[in-house]
Amino acid sequence: MSDTALDITGWTCPAPLRDRPRVVMGHGGGGALSAELVQHLFAPAFGGDVLAQLGDSAAVSLGGVRLAFSTDSYVVRPLFFPGGCIGDLAVNGTVNDLAMSGARAAYLSCGFILEEGVEMSVVARVAKAMGAAARAAGVEVATGDTKVVEAGRGDGIYLNTAGIGIIPDGVDLRPQRVVPGDVVIVSGEIGLHGVAIMSVREGLEFGVDIRSDCADLGGLVRSMLAVTPDLHVLRDPTRGGLAASLNEIAAASGTGVVIQEGRVPVPAAVANACAILGLDPLYVANEGKLVAFVPREHADAVLDAMRAHPLGRHATVIGEAVDAHPGLVVARTALGGTRVVDLPIGEQLPRIC
Repeated sequence: MSDTALDITGWTCPAPLRDRPRVVMGHGGGGALSAELVQHLFAPAFGGDVLAQLGDSAAVSLGGVRLAFSTDSYVVRPLFFPGGCIGDLAVNGTVNDLAMSGARAAYLSCGFILEEGVEMSVVARVAKAMGAAARAAGVEVATGDTKVVEAGRGDGIYLNTAGIGIIPDGVDLRPQRVVPGDVVIVSGEIGLHGVAIMSVREGLEFGVDIRSDCADLGGLVRSMLAVTPDLHVLRDPTRGGLAASLNEIAAASGTGVVIQEGRVPVPAAVANACAILGLDPLYVANEGKLVAFVPREHADAVLDAMRAHPLGRHATVIGEAVDAHPGLVVARTALGGTRVVDLPIGEQLPRIC
C-alpha cells in the first residue's frame, strides 16, 4: 500500500438522481418523487392558498359553509381482489379523504375510463360495487362521465371520484396544529391492502387468507370527534403507507415524531409476507386505517372511543410528537436502537390503488 496521503477535500457523497426528464412509476407512489412532482411542478403551475395546504382533501369556505373537497383516481391491478374491488376502493378512498378533514361526505362524482373490449359484465360488477359502497357510506353518486380508450391503451377500467362534504363547526384538522407532546394513534393493523393486492397479482400463497382492509372510515372519525373536536390531524396512510403519512405530518408541522416499532400493529400474515418479499410493513398501503395526532389530555378518551368502533378495535398508541429532530420520523427498535423512518423515494408496490 502506498504511503501517499489521499486528498479527500474535493470528494462528495453522491445523491440519488432526481432530475428526471420523464415520468417514472415512482412519481405516483406517494413518496418523495410524488411530493417533488406536486411541490415543484403542479403547485407553481396552479398556485393558490388552498392548494398549498396539500392535505388529503381541501378545506374551503363557500357561502358561509366550510366544505371539504377531494378528488382521486384509481388504477389498481387487478380490478378485483380479496376484500373488495376497484369500485369499493374508489368510493371509500374519496370518502376517507374527506373524513380526514373531519367532514361527513355528501356527494361524489364518478368518471369511468373504459378500455375497448372490456366485458360489460365486469363494468356492471364494478358499478354495482360502487353503488353498494356509496349507500353504505351514506353518500350519493350525483354526477359522472364515461370515456373509452382504444384496446391496449388501458387496463380494463380506470376510475376517478371526487367528493364534497361539510366540516362541522369547531373542527380544524391540519398538520400545522401538531405540537410536541401530541400522542400518535393508529386505528388498527397495517399493511393488509398492499399485501392482498400483491398476493393475487403475483399468484403468491402465504398459507393464510390476506384480505384488503378497504372500508369507509367516516363513522370511526365521527366517534372520535364526539369525544373532542380538538383532534389535531388525521391521515389515512394509503400510498407510501404509515411511514409516508408520518413524514408528511412531521415536515408540515415542524415537529419530530418518535414511534415505538414494537407497538405498531402488524398482523403476523403481513409481517411474514413482507419478510418473504423484502418489504417494510411501514411503507405498505392501507385503505381502511387512519393515523391520528391527538392532544395528550384527550388521548385516553379518544383511544377508548376508537376501540369501541368496529374499525378501531385494534387501535394502538404508537408514539408521540417531539421537539427533537424537527421534520424527521424515527423508530425505537426492540433492541433499544433508533432508526430513521424516511419518506420513500418511489413506491414498493405499484398500482395498488
